[in-house]
Amino acid sequence: MIQISINGEAKTFPAALNVTELVVALDLLGKRIAIERNGEIIAKSQYAATMLADGDVLEMVVAVGGG
Repeated sequence: MIQISINGEAKTFPAALNVTELVVALDLLGKRIAIERNGEIIAKSQYAATMLADGDVLEMVVAVGGG
């Protein structure tokens, strides 16, 4: 089990996961998002290769369109 912080809220997952799996788990697939892990922006092309570890701190921003 791993615990990570997402936008200041602690979340627990049953096993290690990569950023793509996290996006799917949070039902954000297909949305325009930016993710920062431990102070560094993760390029979308690196989501599948970026494994999350216990204690990681993430900040996520979901782009909202409109006028």
